[in-house]
Amino acid sequence: MTTLVTGATGFVGSHIARLLAERGEAVRVLVRPTSRAAMLEGIRCERVTGDLSNPNSLAEAMEGVRRVFHVAADYRLWARDPGEIYASNVEGTRNLLVIARQAGVEQFIYTSTVATIAVPTADGSLADEATPASLQQMIGHYKRSKFIAEREVMAFCREKMRVIIVNPTTPVGPGDWKPTPTGRIIVDFLKGRMPAFVDTGLNLVAVEDVAEGHLLAAERGRHGERYLLGGQNMTLEEILRELARITGRRAPRMRIPHGVALAAAYVDTAFSRMLGREPHIPVEGVKIARHRMFVNTAKAGLELGFHANPVGEALERAVRWYEANGYVGRARSEPAAEHVERAA
Repeated sequence: MTTLVTGATGFVGSHIARLLAERGEAVRVLVRPTSRAAMLEGIRCERVTGDLSNPNSLAEAMEGVRRVFHVAADYRLWARDPGEIYASNVEGTRNLLVIARQAGVEQFIYTSTVATIAVPTADGSLADEATPASLQQMIGHYKRSKFIAEREVMAFCREKMRVIIVNPTTPVGPGDWKPTPTGRIIVDFLKGRMPAFVDTGLNLVAVEDVAEGHLLAAERGRHGERYLLGGQNMTLEEILRELARITGRRAPRMRIPHGVALAAAYVDTAFSRMLGREPHIPVEGVKIARHRMFVNTAKAGLELGFHANPVGEALERAVRWYEANGYVGRARSEPAAEHVERAA
């Protein structure tokens, strides 16, 4: 059985493609002509050139495919043209679904995001897959596009094709080369560019566990269901303290109000627009940070047998990967004391 993976040149997608190949699967990956393919090195797979915006190229990539992992997404909290985000995340997903149905694909696993689930609840409890959410609650174009795309995927549940949605929380680990907004936090910390922080929180999970969760969903997931693939709920302050433990650097101690951070984001965005570059502090990112994105991930454990490993180890793998790949200087970051002792 041939499995098609979209987004395999990216962070999560490359880990899924690698895990499938290691398990002896016949893997085909969809690669755009402009894609950076470095993350595919060492993965036994068939590369097919195509684009989600080009149905003809998708039809060629889908020949003989029985299962699809649709991981590709435009994950940006800022874009000069927000339409690009919707074109990729909504229209591209719709194109792939139509072609998959026409090709007789038996199973379609869609990679969504925690952002469509982690909304404030009326009683303050942790959100989960059953928590009601609306488009109006989605802050920013990325979250809105993924929410709409989920609806597109759910519409295909009436087809013969088995459809499953997975909602990774915040993956961390090696290979986040762009990097994602969370990866930028790690890189900025390593470069000493985080003098302060805001009061927010995320659910972190090892990217390797997210890849494993995708395969578990394909094996055990129920048609039409969503599964949060998450690990540990942590405040940003706790994340920075863990990075301090790993690197021996000092964590920032100053917490700034959201209003101050938002004002700085608007100023940064205005200057960035004049300079023609992406803002370092996206306004949407600060607005999202007003709500701690803590969730209850029990469903994946109960139904899929999903298990998340310690997040601290994943953060350390991310740190070492960034150091080894030239994102930061190695000299200023040393292993935590317990790791030094263990090595000795």
